[in-house]
Amino acid sequence: MNNKWLRVALSALSLALAVALVVYLPWIVHTLTGAKVSWHEIGREFGRLSWHTVLLMTVLWLASLWAYTFVMTSALPGLSHLQALTLNGAGSAVSNLLPFGGAAGVALTFGMTRGWGFANRPIVVYTLVTGIWNTLFRFLLPAVGIAGLLIAGKAANSTVANAGWAGAASIVGLVAVVAAALYWDRAAAVLSRALDGLLRLAPRRFRPAEHAASAAIDRLRRDTTEIIHRKWAGLSLGMIAFLALQCAIMACCLVATDSYPGPAETVAVFALSRVLTSAVITPSGAGIMEGGVAALLIGAFGQPASGATAAAILFGFWTYTIEIPWGALALGAWSLLRRRDSRSMEDRRTPARAQTT
Repeated sequence: MNNKWLRVALSALSLALAVALVVYLPWIVHTLTGAKVSWHEIGREFGRLSWHTVLLMTVLWLASLWAYTFVMTSALPGLSHLQALTLNGAGSAVSNLLPFGGAAGVALTFGMTRGWGFANRPIVVYTLVTGIWNTLFRFLLPAVGIAGLLIAGKAANSTVANAGWAGAASIVGLVAVVAAALYWDRAAAVLSRALDGLLRLAPRRFRPAEHAASAAIDRLRRDTTEIIHRKWAGLSLGMIAFLALQCAIMACCLVATDSYPGPAETVAVFALSRVLTSAVITPSGAGIMEGGVAALLIGAFGQPASGATAAAILFGFWTYTIEIPWGALALGAWSLLRRRDSRSMEDRRTPARAQTT
């Protein structure tokens, strides 16, 4: 009971912090960049949005949700795209309302997918595979953002450019090592030996049991290797399409608020926004993402404060806020259909019982 009320208190505190960060966003932007902006100016930017722009953003948002269903159906064979859309909406709503909401989202995933007839093992593999793919692409996004800026010639000098390329290459290299370990047995064995060697350098009291790292990697690979071998193309293309459509939403937000800095800069801003959603102090980094995006647009790319801040809030709406009512509708529809199916099954059993009697 104490843990339950502690989680409720932490959730309420986290949501309150997210709301406070958004409410005081103009002050935060001024503190980070020195630029002055007011809610009146931000509201004026929102008032300039045309219905054509809103319709385009809506279409891109729905398309991004549909694109992600290909990741989900690849990770859990037998899952339909409509089920994936429902599962994604409900899970996102839970994750967006709770700090560390991923755990609650996993519990909801188990409940919904078991109700559709899936066994525990495929659900566990699905959770692992989608988690790995999301993490790998989240690591890759900063490298893509850095490369985009360097290709566009946005580095201050050659030293900064060289450091940027080195950083991007390091990120890509790390992701490549992890991907190879997941796909090839020999690469997994090499990585396991390397990890064991590093662990031997640690003080004895901090070392795990012998071969613990190798065993953990082996268990992970046994659970995921079959899906990755057969479905890596669907997983990757679905994730790329999802992120590309979300980046297009970011571009629309920037264009609509007259704060579009260019294609390379837009990719960099989008990459930063996705990294900041990992800040677990608020659900999905709400409030933190908006502040970071606005600060980058104003401080690094010289965009007007009112437009940049409005664009950050608008993008937060399409990637966070709207998912809460959308997920509530998905969860409600699933609950109603589940209740209807239960009643239908009970009705079918009743005549059989009467006949037996």
